[in-house]
Amino acid sequence: MKKLIAAFGLALLITGCNATTPEKPASKQAQYEAALKNAQAAVDKAASVGGEWRDIRWKKSKKKYLPSAIEAAKAGDYDKALKLLEIVQFQAEAGYKQAMAQKNAGPRF
Repeated sequence: MKKLIAAFGLALLITGCNATTPEKPASKQAQYEAALKNAQAAVDKAASVGGEWRDIRWKKSKKKYLPSAIEAAKAGDYDKALKLLEIVQFQAEAGYKQAMAQKNAGPRF
C-alpha cells in the first residue's frame, strides 16, 4: 500500500512539474515585429477615417514615432522601439476613436 501511495505521489509530482513549466518568452525581435504589425494596422485604420495624429509619422512632426521605432529596431535597440510602438498604438487608436466620435461634427445653424 505504501508503495502504491509513493508511486501515485511520484506520478503527481512528475505531472505537476510538466504542467507548470513556463513557456519560453518570445525574443525582443519577435515582440517588435508583432508590435510593428499591430501598430501599422492601427495607423492605417486611423488614417482611413482621417484620424491619424500628427506625431505618428507626418514629415512636419519633430517626433515621428513610427519611423523612429523602425530606426531604433534597425540599430538593435528593441526596448526603445517597443516603447515607441506603444505610443504609436495608443495615438492611432485614440485618433480613430476621435475621428469616429466627431464624424458628424460641424456648425449647427
